Amino acid sequence: MFENLSERLERSFKILKGEGKITEINVAETLKDVRRALLDADVNYKVAKSFTDSVKQKAMGMNVLTAVKPSQLMVKIVHDELAELMGGKAVELTLENRPAIVLMSGLQGSGKTTFSGKLANMLKNKQHKNPLLVACDVYRPAAIQQLHVVGESVGVPVYSEPDNKNVVEIANNAIREAKAKNYNVVIIDTAGRLAVDEEMMNEIATLKEAVNPDETLFVVDAMTGQDAVNTAKEFNDRLDFDGVVLTKLDGDTRGGAALSIRTVVTKPIKFVGTGEKMEAIDVFHPDRMADRILGMGDIVSLVERAQEQFDEKQAKELEKKIRKNKFDFNDFMSQIQQIKKMGNIKDLAAMIPGVGKAIKDVDIDDNAFKGVEAIIQSMTPKERANPDIINQSRRQRIAKGSGSKIEDVNRLLKQFEQTRKVMKMMTGGNSSKMMQMANAMRHMKGGMPKM
Repeated sequence: MFENLSERLERSFKILKGEGKITEINVAETLKDVRRALLDADVNYKVAKSFTDSVKQKAMGMNVLTAVKPSQLMVKIVHDELAELMGGKAVELTLENRPAIVLMSGLQGSGKTTFSGKLANMLKNKQHKNPLLVACDVYRPAAIQQLHVVGESVGVPVYSEPDNKNVVEIANNAIREAKAKNYNVVIIDTAGRLAVDEEMMNEIATLKEAVNPDETLFVVDAMTGQDAVNTAKEFNDRLDFDGVVLTKLDGDTRGGAALSIRTVVTKPIKFVGTGEKMEAIDVFHPDRMADRILGMGDIVSLVERAQEQFDEKQAKELEKKIRKNKFDFNDFMSQIQQIKKMGNIKDLAAMIPGVGKAIKDVDIDDNAFKGVEAIIQSMTPKERANPDIINQSRRQRIAKGSGSKIEDVNRLLKQFEQTRKVMKMMTGGNSSKMMQMANAMRHMKGGMPKM
């Protein structure tokens, strides 16, 4: 995400490199380029101008320390202003009622149904809530069935009345069901609608008034750029929603919606969708997003994702095995599965400072571990538990069984041994689950068998 904007901003800051101090002339030249970069990223013109004016005012008003280079100072100012532009800090959901009610709104095709499932999954697994999904899209063919499929995939029940077209009745009946069965969050998926469709806008306004939701979220496809901002404003004028959800942010190279929407509608971005998997949902942190836009990575989010997947008890058991040099391919496969659950591999790698730019043109998809998994699965249980017994004849059989070359098997075994040594060295002190995972990824990256 934001690759083009990141590159353009980096080029803009180079104007100040080598300069001894900040002057009105070199600041003006730099910010002219920054403004162009923002406009090319589909940022609202007024937002872009206001942003660069604010940066200029702060840059010219600062006493630059001799230890700080002008370009470094400009990066710091732009970073802080970007974070402020996107809201300053993360804003959590307010779920106070029992049951708490979350109402989804947005255009057709914006990803409301999928996001409803992602939100239910997050509330269930991270906040230990007991959510109920409600199918109130009574117009789109197969919409109810789609929500049932989504609900089943995340283990969350779905309330629906296929023969009823009255969304207020359906929602109220669902809330009664939630109270009776102790569901503490009700997530209402609604039909996509245009802001100019008076009848449909009246319907969702009536539905909001009837259920009095704790949160009304506007779900919008980030790839629609400035159109997303305009649509958000129109919906907000009618619904006065509480927050924005940007879906498909992983496919957006411009990012104008994320940078403009907070200023235009004065409502926070609460979540972003970062992929197709049900786990691909992030709370929106403006400061972390500013880090990523400026190529600084996002280590905090990476560590948080790792902590969500790595069980403390399992980690201690794994550490014992590593200390005794008993780390085997079963453990290795388990680590791979946990890494895959964290999200898109390329997106994860881009969270490491400096890596995002390096892998910009490298194709790393969710099948990055496919060749490795095929080789491990071709081993016998005895071989997976005792990697040292894998001799040349066993390697040939494993290569044939996995549809790979003998060189691929040899490379994996070498990488496995390197990983095992690194992890054993780390357990000599205060070992870190995150570092174990990072080192395992580092040793596999770039040298994984190509199938």
